[in-house]
Amino acid sequence: MSNRGMLIVLSGPSGVGKGTVRQAMLEDEFRDFHYSVSMTTRKPRPGEQDGVDYYFVSKEEFEQEIANDGMLEYAQYVDNYYGTPMKYVNQTLDSGRDVLLEIEVQGAMQVREKCPDGVFIFLTPPDLLELRNRIQRRGTDDQATIDKRMQKAADEIKMMENYDYAVVNDEIPNAVQRIEKIIESEHLRVPRVIDQYKKMIGE
Repeated sequence: MSNRGMLIVLSGPSGVGKGTVRQAMLEDEFRDFHYSVSMTTRKPRPGEQDGVDYYFVSKEEFEQEIANDGMLEYAQYVDNYYGTPMKYVNQTLDSGRDVLLEIEVQGAMQVREKCPDGVFIFLTPPDLLELRNRIQRRGTDDQATIDKRMQKAADEIKMMENYDYAVVNDEIPNAVQRIEKIIESEHLRVPRVIDQYKKMIGE
């Protein structure tokens, strides 16, 4: 238990910059994070690699994983499944490495039930106007879709009470630094280290 890695769950509303923050964290030398690659039934987009961007599988393979209780979390969007394979996460944690999940709020609540000792971090925008501006700058959605995303974002922000920490993503380096401080403190929590000290004194 004392040598097991820590599960870090990063989520927040669409458009808040989860992917950008996650990438910056993985590039930082602060800690040897291991990013858990998700599994999906959608087709690869140009440039995407199997096992790097996603594990690309058939619908039948994914549903078999669900039936075998092999998914830490999963959801279905637009006729495609997305989720996190449990075996890979557990193997990495057992090796003593921290695992970072960047997932949607719906998936994070599933993980919360299965891994209550994880560290759950909710990434928030400075305000809703800035979130709308970020979504609009993507240039991929029409106004009706943006309005739907904003309503969903408001609903997801209400779910913040189910998380351990809230981090404002005003500037990427600032958000990364705040998250790293949280993780550093979490590694020093007594419940995470007590076993190794008991072992040290011979209990």
